[in-house]
Amino acid sequence: MSTEHTAPDTPTRPAPVLLWRWFALFYDFWPALALWMLASALFSVGYTVSGHDVHENIAPFSALQWLLWLVCWLLTGAYATISWRRGGQTLGMRPWRLRLIGADGGRPGWKALLIRYGVGSVSLLAAGLGFWWAWLDRDRLTWHDRASGTRLIRLPKK
Repeated sequence: MSTEHTAPDTPTRPAPVLLWRWFALFYDFWPALALWMLASALFSVGYTVSGHDVHENIAPFSALQWLLWLVCWLLTGAYATISWRRGGQTLGMRPWRLRLIGADGGRPGWKALLIRYGVGSVSLLAAGLGFWWAWLDRDRLTWHDRASGTRLIRLPKK
């Protein structure tokens, strides 16, 4: 008598790789923070050179501070999109063996990468709701995966 049990022919849902995404985001926070510190230092030097006291900070919620936040967001976007375009991975994605691909399995185009970054930013600002969405999505995709036509895959161990 055989004890083998054959599973029904139902397609399995892909893993959402949500935990790995969060690990990669945490890891990528550090290079982004370095870019933000560089931008802040340059803004501070410019602020001082323009005649403000060395001990005076840029006023909260001023136009200059909003410009600094925009520059930091753009620098982070440049880091992410250039990394994705060059090798499909940011520094944070490498240790977790994550790679970004297009829906066709190839390298995503610039437009898709920019959409991915923009929608991913909105997703994070919405308390990560776009990431959590992967648990409900039939293909386990996040908002930015869907909007950009890209996919995050986990590479096998070497």
